Amino acid sequence: MNINIHPSWREQLYEEFNKSYFLNLVLFVKQEYETYTCYPKSDHVFSAFDYCPFQETKVVIIGQDPYHGPNQAHGLCFSVQEEVNHPPSLTNIFKELESDIGKRYPDSGNLENWAKQGVLLLNATLTVRANEAGSHQKKGWETFTDRVIEKISKEREGVVFLLWGGFAKKKIKLIDTTKHSVLMSGHPSPLSANRGYWFGNRHFSKCNELLTDGKKEGIVW
Repeated sequence: MNINIHPSWREQLYEEFNKSYFLNLVLFVKQEYETYTCYPKSDHVFSAFDYCPFQETKVVIIGQDPYHGPNQAHGLCFSVQEEVNHPPSLTNIFKELESDIGKRYPDSGNLENWAKQGVLLLNATLTVRANEAGSHQKKGWETFTDRVIEKISKEREGVVFLLWGGFAKKKIKLIDTTKHSVLMSGHPSPLSANRGYWFGNRHFSKCNELLTDGKKEGIVW
């Protein structure tokens, strides 16, 4: 696995790349990609960082695992590649977006446009074996992405963190809430959304209000 990450992030995270856990992680991921079909493609593993340089990060959305079906994952949490059917969680994200700010339900499930505006779409685990959800968890990725969250919290100010679901909510312990804003709700998956824990959270409009209050430009969702 090549660490082809944006230079701004390489500068912030260089210490992590030399730690034993990360070196072991690289060996594990390399072997997995050589032995099995894994997602996303190896050159997309760090795409969330490449689209969203460190100093331009304004919003962080935390997912758990990449999609494990063919042609879906491309390095941005919840996002799928062009002309791919929208997974249920993404469908519910778009439905909430429609009811919150009136944005028409989009044809494409590709969220690169969000990332380019400063939304870090960060999965806690950056790789997965095909058709095996969670197969690359507890191998070191979570340690790395926790450091990412801590680095943003420490070095930046006024970032809005959107924590959806129990897993993401646990990351609040890594965030300095005196410097940053945190919005929490249920997960957009049908299991949570259909029980009333997702729809109506209005996170997209609330996020933009927080950004503009902090003299930052809102996101064109």
